[in-house]
This record gives sequence, C-alpha cells and structure tokens, in this order.
Amino acid sequence: MSILKRLFGKKEKEVPVVKDRNVFTIEVGDIVAYDLEDYEVVSKLTYNDHGFEWIGYQLESPGRTVWLSAEMDDQVYLGIYEKVKLKLSEPIPEEVDYNGTRYYLDESGTARVKGQGRGKNVNDINCRYFDFEDEEEESYLSVEIWGSEIEVSRGYEINEYEIKIIASN
Repeated sequence: MSILKRLFGKKEKEVPVVKDRNVFTIEVGDIVAYDLEDYEVVSKLTYNDHGFEWIGYQLESPGRTVWLSAEMDDQVYLGIYEKVKLKLSEPIPEEVDYNGTRYYLDESGTARVKGQGRGKNVNDINCRYFDFEDEEEESYLSVEIWGSEIEVSRGYEINEYEIKIIASN
C-alpha cells in the first residue's frame, strides 16, 4: 500500500510558519489593520538618540498614508500620524499653532535613522526632531528636519489593542 500511496497519493504540503508579531517586530510587507482599514507596511524607520530607540512604520492603503509610531518608555506608546502642511523654518519655535490648536515643545534632539523598504534612502542619516503636544496631551505635532527639508505630522495616541498585525511571511 505504501508504494501505491507514494505513486498516486497526495503529497504533503509544507505548512508555513506564522511569525508572531508585535508593535516592535513589524516588518515591511506586513499588513496592519487599524480603524476598519488594512494598511501595508511600506517603510520602517528606526530612530536612535543616544541609545533611546523608537520606530516609525509608514502604512499605506489605497486612499491614505499614515505613520504608526512605536516607543517603549516604561510602557508602550503608540501613535498614528499624518503629514500636514505647516510652514516652519529654523530655528523651530517652542510654541506652534496649527488649525486653531496651540502646541508646546515637549522634547527635541538628533537621532540616527536606519531605514527599510521605501525608507532605505534615509539609512544611516541623522534626523533632527522636535515633538510638540497640546495642553490636554491629546494631540501631537512631530517635526523632523532632514537636511534642509522640514516635515510636519499631526498625531494622536492609540492603544495596542486597536491594531492587528498580519505577518507577510
């Protein structure tokens, strides 16, 4: 029977190993579900400021691009950010107004960035950053200076249970 089974039987398929992911091990190509929308991770930037690290994931859906920020500082902090049009120039002020909300500088510094996916073009580049928050600490502005380019994003904190990560391999 085993000879006939080998000749005519179905071959056993290899079962793919599903990798367990968390907000610090997301990879380019994974899918992140958030707020009833699925996003592909197209870029991963790991920032390092003198040993303190945080990660920014560029998430893309057909109609929207957002950034998921993940940071461990006594606890997990997650945020969703979208680029906004806000003209800033150096020196960056300690208070910024955007859409009727005043934001106050919380921290700033310089980080070495490692990029993957679409972010590989900023691999091993220094980025100056300025993090702002509103009075209620419900809304945030992230200002990043890449050479002579100033990028501004507005964000808000989310909880880890609000996202689902689907590993690509």
